[in-house]
Amino acid sequence: MSKTLFPCTIVGSYAQPDWLMDKAKLKGRFPPRVRARELWRPEDEFLREAQDDAVRLAIMDQEEAGLDVVTDGEGRRESYSNQFSNALEGIDIDNPGQALDRSGEPVYVPRIVGPIRRNGPICVDDAKFLIEHAHRQTKITVPGPFTMSQQAQNDYYPDRAAAAMDYAAALNAEIKDLHAAGIDIVSIDEPYMQARADEARDYGVEAFKRALEGVTGKTCVHICFGYAALIHERPHNYHFLPELESTSVNQISMETAQSNLDPKVLEGLPSKEILLGVINLADQGVDTVEAIKERVRRGLKYVDKERIVLAPDCGMKYTPRAVAFAKLRNMVQAAEELRQELG
Repeated sequence: MSKTLFPCTIVGSYAQPDWLMDKAKLKGRFPPRVRARELWRPEDEFLREAQDDAVRLAIMDQEEAGLDVVTDGEGRRESYSNQFSNALEGIDIDNPGQALDRSGEPVYVPRIVGPIRRNGPICVDDAKFLIEHAHRQTKITVPGPFTMSQQAQNDYYPDRAAAAMDYAAALNAEIKDLHAAGIDIVSIDEPYMQARADEARDYGVEAFKRALEGVTGKTCVHICFGYAALIHERPHNYHFLPELESTSVNQISMETAQSNLDPKVLEGLPSKEILLGVINLADQGVDTVEAIKERVRRGLKYVDKERIVLAPDCGMKYTPRAVAFAKLRNMVQAAEELRQELG
C-alpha cells in the first residue's frame, strides 16, 4: 500500500496538445482500433519528435499539478488499445475486419489471421522515456486480453476465448518487460469487461489471470463505462467488478464522478487498492475541491482510507489541456485537505 494517504494519479491518458492531435477528427469518430495516421497533425518526419515533446509536457503538467504517480499521458497513441494490439504477430491491419463497438456500432478492427504472438517489446521504449524524464513514481497502460479479443475480427481461432488466452500470453511477457525496465505500475485497460459482463465471466477472468501469471511488479486494472466525450448515457452501477477480487491484480480503477455512482460495489473488493474516479470529464468546467472531496467521502463508506487512490474518470485526452491541468490541481488540493481532516 502507499505510504501517502490519498495519493493522486491519472488513469492513463492526458490532454494531447492541439498542435499534435486533430481533436475535431478525434471526437468525430469512435476510438480507432486500427492505426489512424490522419489524426496526427505533424508530418511523418516530425511526428516522433512532436510526440516526445508532448510526453514531456504531460509529465511536467502531472508533476507540477502534484500527482504522486505519473504516466506518459499516452501521448504517442491514437487510442488506448491500438498501439499494442496492432503490433502483434498474427494480426492483419492492412485488410481490417469489422466488429461491434461497445455502443453497438460497427467499426474497423484488426483481423486475426494466425497465432497471436509478441515478437518483442512493444511499449518498453516508451516506458524508458517516461522513467528518464519523470521525478515521481511511474505508470504505463496496456490493453487487456479480453478487451483485445472483443476489438478484433477472429478469422483464425475456434472462438474468442482461445484468442483471448493468446492475447494474454503476449501481454504477460510485455508486463514483465515493463516492470524489468523500471516501471512502478502497469495498468491494464479492460473496459469491455463492464460492457460485456457475461462473456467476461465466461472467459475474461481466466484470460486476465493468465496475463498476470508470474508477474511480481505492481499492477492495476481499469474498468469503465466509456469516454464521456463520446458516450453520454451512463449506467449507475457496475455489472462487473467484484469478480476481479479473485485475481492477483493490486489495484482496481473505476469511475464514479460522471455517473454519480454509489461505490457500494467496492464492498466486494476487500483486498484491493481502489483508484476512485473523482473528476467528471463530461463537464468541461473545473471540478471544485469540495465536490471532489464529497466523491471521496462516498467511497470511504465502503473502503478504508488507506486503500483509496484519487484519479479522474477516464478519457482525459478529450479535455482541453488547461482544463485538465486545473482539474488535477483541484484533485491534489482535495487530497491534501482530506489528509488534514482524516489523517
